[in-house]
Amino acid sequence: MNTEKQRLFRRDFTLVVIGQIISLFGNGVLRFALPLYLLRETGSSGLFGMVSACSFIPMIFFSLAGGVLADRVNKRNIMAGLDFATAGLVLVFYLLHGKLPLVPLMIVCLMILYGISGAYEPAVQASIPLLVQREQIMQGNAVINMVNTLAGLLGPVIGGGLFGIGGIDPILFISIGCFFSSAVMELFIRIPYQRKKTSEGIFTVIRADLLESWNYIRKERTELISVVIVLALFNLVLSSALVVGIPVMVVQVLGMSDAQLGITQGAMGLGGLFGGLLGGVLGERFTFRKCHWILFLCSGTAALMGAALLDGVPAAWGFRIITVLCFLAMASSTVFTVQICTVIQQQTPPHLVGKIMAFILAAANCAAPLGQAVYGVLFDVCSRKAWIVMFGAAGLALAISMYSRRAFERFERS
Repeated sequence: MNTEKQRLFRRDFTLVVIGQIISLFGNGVLRFALPLYLLRETGSSGLFGMVSACSFIPMIFFSLAGGVLADRVNKRNIMAGLDFATAGLVLVFYLLHGKLPLVPLMIVCLMILYGISGAYEPAVQASIPLLVQREQIMQGNAVINMVNTLAGLLGPVIGGGLFGIGGIDPILFISIGCFFSSAVMELFIRIPYQRKKTSEGIFTVIRADLLESWNYIRKERTELISVVIVLALFNLVLSSALVVGIPVMVVQVLGMSDAQLGITQGAMGLGGLFGGLLGGVLGERFTFRKCHWILFLCSGTAALMGAALLDGVPAAWGFRIITVLCFLAMASSTVFTVQICTVIQQQTPPHLVGKIMAFILAAANCAAPLGQAVYGVLFDVCSRKAWIVMFGAAGLALAISMYSRRAFERFERS
């Protein structure tokens, strides 16, 4: 095997990585600023959770359609087209902001933004096995996850500073520039593609392709169903608590500033960066059957976040503790993501990779909207005792982690 084939960062994979850095940075800034702006303007945790839940629903359905498209359409065109569409969406939001009621406008904007994100992710995941050698898939996944979390690190930190200084407008301008420039760069990526001819309508094609994916899972990889159930339950119980809870805990309960919230969410990005490095280094030495320990660790971080909110803990120390725990939680979840993506990509036929990844993302995320809506109400009801919510989430997550051990062992043995 020659050196060119052994090298991970060849031209097209490098362009994908650079495009991801730019696009995800714009996404990170935007996803930080828009929900924070809503929380600041309304002061309602319940409304914040409800809007987050509504915006998450399209991501589930669009990820399924995105999986079908990723296996049938040139993945380069999907990524570039969706980045152009996102730039246009943010421009429309800027033009309508202040002219229409905030809450409906925010719901529509976030629903479209998350829907685009859901369709975008399967194209990226399905392109990795086509751009790197089989033995480099885990390293490729680790790099993509590191890029994702690096953007998650820089986006909230920079977004928090800009939001505190200039409000929402600078955020919108920066994100438009990021999405547009990323789309232009992605036009130059060369991803192997063979056009599939069909005379059927798009909805018939989507239905047939999704049915093919489900039949593959039901008949050949039934163990994957238990894994997806674990992921859905964990998203319902713990991920939703963190999505809604971190801004509420930092801004409302502890009384910290927008910039300090940016630091906390930036710590999550830094944790994801570290987790991506760790996932690439561990490689095959950390088997998938051991992943229940990662879920145990995430459950523990949630319990400690609750402890940081107890009455005897000074607000400044509570902020520091939660920030460190966000780093640990994100590092752990990134290692887990690298593991599961690699295993599925290696064991799935190439023509099904995009659809299977989309199915898993959609099924795992289907419980998130319900969880976010419920936690929004719970944080409103327990506004002075938010630690109760976090302790409850940690206890339920611990029970799911115990169940996950057998599910992961069965999946790896299959």
